[in-house]
Amino acid sequence: MKLQCEVEVINRMLPTFGMRNRGRGNRAVLSVGKHHERSIKNNSATVQLLICTLKDKAGCKYKLKENIEQFFTKFVEEGKATIRLKEPAVDVCLSKADVNNLKNFLSTLRLAHRGSEIDTISLSNLAPVKTTEVEKPKAKMVITSRKDYPLTTNFPYSLEFLQVSYCKLARMDMRMLCLRKLRKLDLSNNHIRKLPATIGDLACLSELILHNNHLETFSVALCSSTLQKSLQFLDLSHNRLRALPVQFCKLQELIHLKLDDNELLRLPYRIGQLTKLRFLSAARNKLPYLPCDFQKLCLENVDLFGNLFDQPHPLAPTIQLQIPMTLLEMAARATVNYRIAYGPHILPTHLCQDLDLIKTCLCRRPCLNSFIQVVVNLNLHQVSHTVVLVDNMGGTEAPILCYFCSLTCYSEFLDKYQQRNR
Repeated sequence: MKLQCEVEVINRMLPTFGMRNRGRGNRAVLSVGKHHERSIKNNSATVQLLICTLKDKAGCKYKLKENIEQFFTKFVEEGKATIRLKEPAVDVCLSKADVNNLKNFLSTLRLAHRGSEIDTISLSNLAPVKTTEVEKPKAKMVITSRKDYPLTTNFPYSLEFLQVSYCKLARMDMRMLCLRKLRKLDLSNNHIRKLPATIGDLACLSELILHNNHLETFSVALCSSTLQKSLQFLDLSHNRLRALPVQFCKLQELIHLKLDDNELLRLPYRIGQLTKLRFLSAARNKLPYLPCDFQKLCLENVDLFGNLFDQPHPLAPTIQLQIPMTLLEMAARATVNYRIAYGPHILPTHLCQDLDLIKTCLCRRPCLNSFIQVVVNLNLHQVSHTVVLVDNMGGTEAPILCYFCSLTCYSEFLDKYQQRNR
């Protein structure tokens, strides 16, 4: 039985002599195995604990049978435990261990302590370890050339940061999807056209950088994956994106979003649901206007420079009012107003999609297919502390779509608009 973790062996007698322990653990491999005692009178085998470190690969052995005074396992779910030995008087402090492996290892130690039959215990060979076994796990790897790309070896499973740039990758290497500890993945400056849906299985991923690739779409499956709870930084700049899916706004942990230099014709309709978003850049796209939900954002910095924004026409609305109102419209408004739960198991899928895209009037009432639409100017300082100029003329306003559920609401808006411009 073996366990890889960080170990600190604390001598309980040192304080008696006015000395202190170092207080820092080392990467180690712990093994439980047979130790053969060969002598004239004795040729028996005992179970011992072997602790090997990088400085001491041969390791130090400790007897286990009836030699464990106490187990401290309060923080075992965090990969921590302490084994107090009677002779010598030391505490073996374990940390940064795999939780399941640690629990199994402690169970083996208990059996050895009780003196259980050797055949009933999972034992290892008490042999010196290799350097690779006790080296600190590699957490970072940077590859910026095709000649350095690993073709015959796997990526280290301990990686937390991986950068693979300028390698002309046409697709994501599926071996990367086995890196369960990965927090930051940088695949910038490649030729990737599509992301695999299984990238959403990287549950710890908080930063994803895809700058300067050939992406044309962003998968709906990614928006519904575990990335909803982990992804905080997303860079999709310098790609070929024309739109982002409605489900994109499920990535509600996003803080920093970069969409510069794409071919975007619109931003996600429900972008206001990204309540934690603080930095947004979508410069040099083809945005004609911003979605109505944009005014719900609370940003620290926004950059929308170089877009093909339309001129606002508040006095030239698009009227799509249905009089009398259809049953579908009334039912949709009631569902939202009364917060009635819905889903594909209750309603047809197309109705669920309609409800997900329902519009909101300035009076905060919903409207589905019966509305008045108008484009007005929004001062970006209303949604962001810092604003990069929208154009070369020094403007900080951008056109935004507004919806009205009735002629009454639109008339009230017109009155206020005309008063402001007198």
